[in-house]
Amino acid sequence: MKNTKLSRRHFVTAASGMAFVAGFGAPAVALAATTKASNNCRQLALTHIHTGESATLVYFENGHYLDEGVAEISHLLRDFRTNETLAMDRSVLDQLYLLNSQLGFAKPMEIIGGYRSPKTNEKLRQEGRGVAKKSYHMKGQAIDVAFPGVAIANVRKAAISMKAGGVGYYPKSGFIHLDSGPVRSWG
Repeated sequence: MKNTKLSRRHFVTAASGMAFVAGFGAPAVALAATTKASNNCRQLALTHIHTGESATLVYFENGHYLDEGVAEISHLLRDFRTNETLAMDRSVLDQLYLLNSQLGFAKPMEIIGGYRSPKTNEKLRQEGRGVAKKSYHMKGQAIDVAFPGVAIANVRKAAISMKAGGVGYYPKSGFIHLDSGPVRSWG
């Protein structure tokens, strides 16, 4: 597995000073408190279970999203079946960051799926995998993730408490679904 730790000089800061509060609503207060304590730096340690790729990537620093960090995460979360990449929604990355912080998880999170192309989504639907026709995965707004060693019920409870978007609970498969759509939960 490849482990990538990028230095600051490799990052290109996002133009326009986009605030993380935009479009994030109530969880912004919790996220602001969490990020203030960590010098306003957000990084994700991820391992994709289907590709074996692993990386620790900074995607937000000094009040700005880092284009290169978001791009690297988006590549890691690409549709591994077609190798297509779509820029992941920054809100869902923030949800993942906040959930990881709430759980105090120190190991890489295991990614089951991120972006899913329309072609892959339709194929999975036809296979009867319980995939939504208009899945948030196709918009880069959803991530299926596991936290090895943490009870999945505790992960679900923490995710729902954020009130930040959709939370799907898949205890038999050992993961939860996070998306940046309306606040709701199932499973």
